[in-house]
Amino acid sequence: MDRVMAIAGSRATAPQWPRAAYLEAVAGRVALVAIEAGAVMGFAVAQVVLPEAELESIAVEAGSQGRGVGALLLRALMERLRGLGVSELGLEVRASNAAALGLYGRVGFREVGRRRAYYSGPVEDAVLLRVAL
Repeated sequence: MDRVMAIAGSRATAPQWPRAAYLEAVAGRVALVAIEAGAVMGFAVAQVVLPEAELESIAVEAGSQGRGVGALLLRALMERLRGLGVSELGLEVRASNAAALGLYGRVGFREVGRRRAYYSGPVEDAVLLRVAL
């Protein structure tokens, strides 16, 4: 959990949840970590309310970005969710997060809407994305 929190803390786009929220996420949601040589490189967390799920957080440490870790995590999460009976995965992302939007597009997500001025600091839209599993 320490490494997951360190990765989240180092990524401006990751939720800055308190430790208790991450512990709850592991207990009550689907959570995966990417590990290489014994070190956590990234994580993904989704909440399931059948027949749907929501990707709540995905983050990869800076040194592992650009190596396909995020795509690997996302595809593994989608496979796990499919096995649980989830038929559709949704998420929201800052409109300015081009790297995340690119990743989501590569694995099949499509824009289904926007929440205007949803985020603060800075104020910007949330892009709503979904993919059928």
